[in-house]
Amino acid sequence: MLVLNRFSVPPETQDVFREQAHAALAALARTSGYRSGRLTRALEDPAGWILVTEWESVGAYRRALGAFDVKVSATPLLALSLDEPSAFETLAEAAPGGDVVITASDRAAEPWR
Repeated sequence: MLVLNRFSVPPETQDVFREQAHAALAALARTSGYRSGRLTRALEDPAGWILVTEWESVGAYRRALGAFDVKVSATPLLALSLDEPSAFETLAEAAPGGDVVITASDRAAEPWR
């Protein structure tokens, strides 16, 4: 599962934002089911930032959001993210040089498959 939290950060607040994002990423990284994470910034627009995290499952991500350290360090930052879908299930992936591996959705049957 992939979570993309997008932010629009004015230049004058980017230092504070970066510190908050590092603390949030560290708190999330200490939870069970966390696979990886990174803080990224748009090349074309320095106000555009994304906190990207990967999780074992939807349940692992939801449980992580309930952890005390996450509530203190990450939730206030995540509340500032743009109001748009942020959690995505992986339906296909490929390792470098590998074949595409298709994964069934956790949602209802999909007519497009």
